[in-house]
Amino acid sequence: MKTTLKAAAAALSLAFVISGAYAAEKTVMVGGAAMYPSKDIVDNAVNSKDHTTLVAAVKAAGLVDTLKGAGPFTVFAPTNAAFNKLPAGTVDTLVKPENKDTLTKILTYHVVPGRMTSRDLMAAIKAGGGKATLTTVEGEPLTAWMKGGTLVLTDAKGGNSDVTIKDVMQSNGVIHVVDTVLMP
Repeated sequence: MKTTLKAAAAALSLAFVISGAYAAEKTVMVGGAAMYPSKDIVDNAVNSKDHTTLVAAVKAAGLVDTLKGAGPFTVFAPTNAAFNKLPAGTVDTLVKPENKDTLTKILTYHVVPGRMTSRDLMAAIKAGGGKATLTTVEGEPLTAWMKGGTLVLTDAKGGNSDVTIKDVMQSNGVIHVVDTVLMP
């Protein structure tokens, strides 16, 4: 009995140490969950209730291992509401195995190599005379610009997406939450 109590006390103590380590980190709340800078993009995203569609799409596209990799990556992460703006049935169609290439193209269009914080993006916008062209992992450009105090991305089709939560730091990059799916 004493051994069991000692083991339970040790486990509880370890749990407090681990939770204390995470508690010391500067987190950002996304989708009702704390995003920890010591965790990678995928390990944080799976906890956001606002990004369940994105997580499912990343899994369907086979990009989990890539986004768990060293990076660094800048990810413009569309919310579930952003995916809901797409025509009815689009997401269901995209996650089918036969559409993996198209899904991968769309998802990698939301990723820029390197860690670009909002400060980095604003500096690039200023240096570009009001606009910055970002080359995505997919290969096509995104245009970043400011509308008042809001960072806006314009995709290859001319659609705009606002950054609603910026600078969600990850161990392998940074996430900026966006309100519209970007299309290459």
